[in-house]
Amino acid sequence: MKKIYGSASEALDGALFDGMLIAAGGFGLCGIPELLIDAIRAAGTKDLTIASNNAGVDGFGLGVLLGTRQVKKMISSYVGENAEFMRQYLSGELELEFNPQGTLAERMRAGGAGIPGFYTKTGVGTVIAEGKDHKEFDGQTYILERGIVADLSIVKAWKADETGNLIFRKTARNFNPPAAMCGKLCVAEVEEIVPVGSLDPDHIHLPGIYVHRIVQGQHEKRIEQRTVRQREA
Repeated sequence: MKKIYGSASEALDGALFDGMLIAAGGFGLCGIPELLIDAIRAAGTKDLTIASNNAGVDGFGLGVLLGTRQVKKMISSYVGENAEFMRQYLSGELELEFNPQGTLAERMRAGGAGIPGFYTKTGVGTVIAEGKDHKEFDGQTYILERGIVADLSIVKAWKADETGNLIFRKTARNFNPPAAMCGKLCVAEVEEIVPVGSLDPDHIHLPGIYVHRIVQGQHEKRIEQRTVRQREA
């Protein structure tokens, strides 16, 4: 089975359609699949629902899809750092489903593991719990959260072998593994592709069984906020 593609647009060929649900890895601008995001923008696919921790920043990451009005709904935890996100949400142009970060990660992982739903205490007594099933366990109240099964997963990894086994570098691991797991089709962009057998099995973060397509490319790797101190005299 061919997994390696020559470009992001080739890797997404036949995978995009209007109104689809996409799970995107990354946290802020760390470990985001920027090449695949740009390819989705170029394809013009619209009315998207995107499950991701946040929506990047204005003009970069998932923010580019907000700028072109291709996103109908975000399933997210954090919505700061993005003025266009705020503007669209407050004006009623963008739907938003808030999820606590741990809940969102577990919803993705559960979907990938074939678990349709799970109970959690997180969000009980808040707006997060409205309209959700409540159940008592050992005298404590829990709410039901549904697993996420996406039409497409887009993730960013450091290394891949030719069968799709992935290694993520440092904090870029964040939401990428659970996002990759929950997609019916998973496309990974990577910095380096190595021959089969080159990766120590104990160092693989995500098995290739979850990854269907791979594209190698150069990445911008922006720093979302840089804080420095004044150089001492």
